[in-house]
Amino acid sequence: MGEKKVIKENEEAMKIKKTSLVFAINGERFELDLSSVDPSTTLIDFLRNKTPFKSVKLGCGEGGCGACVVLLSKYDPLLDKVDDFTVSSCLTLLCSIDGCSITTSEGLGNSRAGFHAVHERIAGFHATQCGFCTPGMSVSMFSALLNADKSSHGAPSNGSSNLTAAEAEKAVSGNLCRCTGYRPLVDACKSFAKDVDIEDLGFNSFCKKGENRDDVLKKLPCYDHTLSSTFPEFLKKELKMDMSLDDSRKYRWSSPVSISELQSLLLQLDNGMSVKLVAGNTSTGYYKEEKEKKYERLIDIRKLPELNAVKRDEKGVELGAAVTISKAIEVLREKESVSMLAKLAAHMEKIASRFVRNTGTLGGNIMMAQRKQFPSDLTTILVAARATVKIMNISSNVQEQFTLEEFLQQPPLEAKSLLVSLMIPSWRPLKNGSSSTDTHLVFETYRAAPRPLGNALAFLNAAFSAEVSLNEARDGIVVNDCLLAFGAYGTKHAHRARKVENYLVGKVISDEVLMEAIGLLKDEIVPAKCTSNPGYRSSLAVTFLFEFFGSLTTNGLLNGCKENGFESLKHEAMLSSAQQIVETQEHSPVGKGIVKAGARLQASGEAVYVDDIPSPKDCLYGAFIYSIMPLARIKSIRFKENRVPEGVLGIITYKDIPKGGENVGNKGFFASDLLFAEEITHGAGEIIAFLVAESQKLADIAVNLVVIDYDTEGLEPPILSLEQAVEKSSLFEIPLPLRSKPVGDITKGMAEAEHKIIGSKISLGSQYFFYMETQTALAVPDEDNCMLVYSSTQAPEYVHRTIAGCLGVPEHNVRVITRRVGGGFGGKVMKSMPVAAVCALAASKMQRPVRTYVNRKTDMITTGGRHPMKITYSVGFKSNGKVTALDLELLLDAGLSEDISPLMPSGIQGALMKYDWGALSLDVKVCKTNTVSRTAVRAPGDVQGSYIAEAIIEKVASYLSIDVDEIRKVNLHAYESLKLFYNKKAGESSEYTLPQLWDKLEGFSGFNQRRKVVDEFNASSKWRKRGISRVPAVYGVSLRLTPGRVSVLSDGSIVVEVPGIEIGQGLWTKVKQMAAFSLGLIQCSTTSDELLEKIRVIQTDTLSMVQGSVTGGSTSSEASSEAIRICCDGLVERLLPVKTALVEKTGGPVTWNSLISQAYMQSVNMSVSNTYSPDFYSTQYLNYGVAASEVEVNILTGGNNDSAHGYYL
Repeated sequence: MGEKKVIKENEEAMKIKKTSLVFAINGERFELDLSSVDPSTTLIDFLRNKTPFKSVKLGCGEGGCGACVVLLSKYDPLLDKVDDFTVSSCLTLLCSIDGCSITTSEGLGNSRAGFHAVHERIAGFHATQCGFCTPGMSVSMFSALLNADKSSHGAPSNGSSNLTAAEAEKAVSGNLCRCTGYRPLVDACKSFAKDVDIEDLGFNSFCKKGENRDDVLKKLPCYDHTLSSTFPEFLKKELKMDMSLDDSRKYRWSSPVSISELQSLLLQLDNGMSVKLVAGNTSTGYYKEEKEKKYERLIDIRKLPELNAVKRDEKGVELGAAVTISKAIEVLREKESVSMLAKLAAHMEKIASRFVRNTGTLGGNIMMAQRKQFPSDLTTILVAARATVKIMNISSNVQEQFTLEEFLQQPPLEAKSLLVSLMIPSWRPLKNGSSSTDTHLVFETYRAAPRPLGNALAFLNAAFSAEVSLNEARDGIVVNDCLLAFGAYGTKHAHRARKVENYLVGKVISDEVLMEAIGLLKDEIVPAKCTSNPGYRSSLAVTFLFEFFGSLTTNGLLNGCKENGFESLKHEAMLSSAQQIVETQEHSPVGKGIVKAGARLQASGEAVYVDDIPSPKDCLYGAFIYSIMPLARIKSIRFKENRVPEGVLGIITYKDIPKGGENVGNKGFFASDLLFAEEITHGAGEIIAFLVAESQKLADIAVNLVVIDYDTEGLEPPILSLEQAVEKSSLFEIPLPLRSKPVGDITKGMAEAEHKIIGSKISLGSQYFFYMETQTALAVPDEDNCMLVYSSTQAPEYVHRTIAGCLGVPEHNVRVITRRVGGGFGGKVMKSMPVAAVCALAASKMQRPVRTYVNRKTDMITTGGRHPMKITYSVGFKSNGKVTALDLELLLDAGLSEDISPLMPSGIQGALMKYDWGALSLDVKVCKTNTVSRTAVRAPGDVQGSYIAEAIIEKVASYLSIDVDEIRKVNLHAYESLKLFYNKKAGESSEYTLPQLWDKLEGFSGFNQRRKVVDEFNASSKWRKRGISRVPAVYGVSLRLTPGRVSVLSDGSIVVEVPGIEIGQGLWTKVKQMAAFSLGLIQCSTTSDELLEKIRVIQTDTLSMVQGSVTGGSTSSEASSEAIRICCDGLVERLLPVKTALVEKTGGPVTWNSLISQAYMQSVNMSVSNTYSPDFYSTQYLNYGVAASEVEVNILTGGNNDSAHGYYL
């Protein structure tokens, strides 16, 4: 015994004691001393602030968008196996990746080492626009490929993958994309699938429709699965060593490997110490305040064997509390013959997104529901499955077992108690003497949410379990037992409808019984007060119950159905593609579908956005302090407990604006907004101050510790509604040229009407931009009182003016640079200006660089979004649906300042006039309210105007009981009425193509035939209905003055400058194409397509390119291209004499490079700047389009399927 004890002690002594975290990022080794690591540090914080890998983007900070997704690889030295899965790096704690390997998008491939096939195909399928979310998409796709090749039998042939088309469509589920749309993304991923239908793939740069499958596969960038190893060998070697943490009590992060070690650790900690047990840490995505709490100790419980156990036997399936949701899905699917388990797995796939499920644990989800009343899907479906849980008191080591329902209703679990596992019991018939042949378990789960997949909490979730059998007469189905669980409707926990259960047990299901049960349910499932959409949630409860038991009113379930009455859970592919793209070679490369400039860099994550620019030395970080009162005096700004938080250096207010400067937040189209509220705040969300700290994290935490003391004494009540604004005449003046103008005689039109609808109302709410990259700027002080500002903006020139005005310096002291924007949608026109200005002001005051990356919550509160409005209209029309007159009154909520609001009436009217209303009168009031200023959001005015027009057309169709397509058609313009409504914008009659497009789409889509099919379907289907619609669009645009510059360097490469900002619309690509075409007119032996490769469009610099205006209105690409064409014409004019002389001298063709060399020798000026200056009237024109779509709706739940058909021209 003594010898064994000595040997054991020697073995323990030989173990290597760890004092640091060791992990790999893109194959590079990182080692951090544990004593120096803040355990609350997330992986994204480390990646973006301490490494050169900036492909990982911060989009939402909640694990809800996928912009920060990375591949995490874990090695098991016992099994010699690597597990690869995606994780959300904004939720993953840095300490939790000890011993792991992280791969980001630039780790897959890059411009230096060569792009990965995923990057190439994303670019080639035109699957990136602004590109901010694209690196996360790349990693998700790569992970799908990697795991498909692992899980499938047999290695794939080189160049292909074992991925299926159905799996490919799910690969980016949960990765949000705001601008590109998912079709090209899914096509890029499906192109790797072994069963892909080549004809199903959309437009791309690799192949054309109709090409042979084998030829197409050869053209696609090769995917080499043999190069997919993601785990470095040096890390494997270290993991094979028997290493343990050196006295985990020393550090704020601990990872016990046994319950006894956890017990010892907790007993040794001071009772007053704040301790948090963590596993996946995904709860911080929902409970964001958790990120700001400063815990003295974090204990990682993922390595406890009891919490990771998976046990299957005849009693059921037991899963440890630290088992991830993804692992649980995998385990439950292993017994697909047990339909209840398969249904549970299918429902779990709708919880969060794959990269959250990969780390989020079963226990964590249950504890959120038990302690914080989280509206959990998981607990609802597990209650219906009669799950039980094991709870351990860590101090006494005593375990207790409860049903999950009992556990949820108990007081919040104490800190020193631990959820160990949950058990899903196997079903056993309750009916005595019954057998599986005549008694069945029917189990189903339900969920209604804003999005069927991905991060979206349910309006209502439910799960029902019922044991049923044939009655003695064998002509009906009797309920032997049932369990009906509902959740997420405002109740604290998953709730059982016991009254309904008790009523149904023993009953034969019939229409009468079902109706009685529904009556009981309405009284039992009642949404709590203040719950949103209470009526909808209540109706969902009824429809879920109806769907479940309605199927049991016949014998169909028990006779002739698949085993246990369940249909197959196999998912079919969701999307199909049908595109016709017309390319022209006449002006090549203009008109060709080429890969977007910078697309590969966006996919690999090398494209640099403002927040990717490395922070200069001594850089400071800021966060906005905004008002939470609509109208109040600001008495003081202080911190809670009057203690300055860690890292805070100061608070900037209007009092810090230098002498000669203005308190100006934007200088744009109309009156300037304030940068800061002064003595009085006039709206909730108005900026009051800017807090500056040593890091963005510290700044964001500190602003939540700020207390603003308000006083409303003596102030008028705030104006918070449109009606109040009208009553108090709180209105903004609309400049005369922008006011809506009547068309025709409204009185005469109403008199001619055979029918009238008087005083009908429409109400439109607001909308957030949801650009993936929030507002951001970096200001760097320069010599001689100058300021360099990097701004994510659509209007660098206006940002420039605003900063100069705020600082009180000449505009030549300010320089604004914008390379690209991670999504704009109008939100980075006016709203980007105060962000850049406040950084410049803070940098000027502190004489240090200052930057900010506005967190999503603050961004949503302070930027305003789309204009809410209320519309009242009267419309007169004939019996055939032809409208004779339309009279509208419109109230528009502008918020506390003008911003771009005076432009809205003309935009609304322009879209409204797509139909011939006979006569039109539009009275718009732009209301000033004590709310945050509204601004431009994607087609401002046009969206609202088009919606109003279609709502009126639908109303007329409903009144007359005529198909709405006929009403639309009869109200399309003839050229004469088009000219009456649009004046000179209407152009020539030959340019009015809308009627032809209308008819062409009818034939192209088979619209009339499809309409008949829809009618037949609706006549035969009771609970699912289809709709089909064809809608016209008329969009008027105006070109603006636009400068440009083209310079040819000595080696023949070409630099192009334009003021237009690349926000994903492909502006740089179009400009490059125009430059290549225009310079190619010199007709040297180098073709225009070859010249394209020599051109680079560079970032916008306001000191280099003046008079840049705004990127918006769908004309910036066109105007920039025209400006460059003019510049290129000037270059060609200079080069033609050189070329002529060179041809005469050499007698042969002249290459581009030789021509440029000769021009340099002759000192020809090889840089041309010029301006496209359009005539106001001749450059206003109308764009026309028609779109058709077909949708299918479940009228019981409101769920829809709109992927069936869609066409547009």
